[in-house]
Amino acid sequence: MNVLFIVLAAILLLGPLIAIHEFGHYWVARRLGVKVLVYSIGFGPTLLKWVSKKSGIEYKISALPLGGYVKMLDEREGQVSSEDLPYAFNRQSPWKRIAIVAAGPLINLLFAVILFWLLFLPTQEQLSTKIGKVLPNTSASQVGLQVGDKITAIDGKPVTTWEALNFALVSRAGETGSIEVQAEHNGTLKLYHLPIENFIKNQTQSSIEQLGFLPYRPKVEPIVSKLSEDGAAIRQGVQVGDHILSINGIKTPDWFDVVDIVQKSPEKLLNIQILRQGKVHNLEVMPQGKKDDMGNMVGMLGVQSNIGKITIPNDYKQTIKYTPVEAFTKAVNKTAEISGMMLNSVVKMIRGLIGLENLSGPITIAKVAGQSAEMGWQTFISFMALMSVSLGILNLLPIPMLDGGHLVYYFIEAIRGKPVSEQVQLIGLKIGMVLLGSMMILALFNDFMRL
Repeated sequence: MNVLFIVLAAILLLGPLIAIHEFGHYWVARRLGVKVLVYSIGFGPTLLKWVSKKSGIEYKISALPLGGYVKMLDEREGQVSSEDLPYAFNRQSPWKRIAIVAAGPLINLLFAVILFWLLFLPTQEQLSTKIGKVLPNTSASQVGLQVGDKITAIDGKPVTTWEALNFALVSRAGETGSIEVQAEHNGTLKLYHLPIENFIKNQTQSSIEQLGFLPYRPKVEPIVSKLSEDGAAIRQGVQVGDHILSINGIKTPDWFDVVDIVQKSPEKLLNIQILRQGKVHNLEVMPQGKKDDMGNMVGMLGVQSNIGKITIPNDYKQTIKYTPVEAFTKAVNKTAEISGMMLNSVVKMIRGLIGLENLSGPITIAKVAGQSAEMGWQTFISFMALMSVSLGILNLLPIPMLDGGHLVYYFIEAIRGKPVSEQVQLIGLKIGMVLLGSMMILALFNDFMRL
């Protein structure tokens, strides 16, 4: 995946989201009689602009697609003629200003609902929530969860897909205590309480890996079918056709067992027992350390196995089909669920329950956009919907400079009957600049650390 593809994917992702956000402000402002001067997508040097002969509005597309703005007639920003005063933003009632400012974030949330609705419409064949593997020495193994048990609820919330299950678990990020898992065992529902401590605080493992259970994975023989020319394995004696029997004394009956151990052992010397032409050999191999997309160091050997055609047993599959109305209801619920999870994550980050290293900036967003585009339109649309929710919720936060900060001022004005003083707004502006600037610097720092 080259840099140009990543950049194009990022523009394709962020461009529509920013345009829709600003369109919300623009559309409501015009409906309420406020004069719009400029509608801009992006910041920085202007790439393209034109002026509407009918409305006189200047439309612009600028070089940096990391934001946009709608400039309205406002006495605080320049001289306004007497005949235009009724159309100035600052002359509108607090409730009209609230509607105009809130329209941007709200249309992002509505757009997310539409995208999720489109994703829920087609008939889908997915893995059921039956457990395919229980990891040893984990919470799942300690409480007695078994392969074949079907998870039906997390903390009392019904789950029918692995995605829903993961969302339910992520909402407990950073917490210590226990997670209640309801599972169907041999036709009987049972409750299990899985102990957690600082649950996925730093996201070095997925939520289900940390608890110790995984979905069904097809069995793949741990036989090396291909070696990378610059990988650690070929340099240290591994050959095509080697059957990996164990690593550091741990048996590896499946290729995924090999992958799990190697990825968790960057720059660590491993004793690998292999079967080659009927004879057992012991090799010492050190996986190279490489950072994944979240900046976590993982081990890489430079080996591949021939997975071949994957066949999933029928009892591990399920067909999901919704009517248009059911799909829309699911889309609304999912948007609300993600919104709540994001707000919960912000609170936990402030409390220190979730590490600040989880903040991501434009570089990580661009990389994930590129990866999702490579994986297909459904994955890309799903990521766009997630980013649309993020943009909507972020802008609703009560931070000066953001839409949410302006909404706080206007609500106070509506209640008090007079606007917040300019001095208070100026102080708020400075606080907002410091907060947003610090967040952006930290997010960019995290991005560069992940590279």
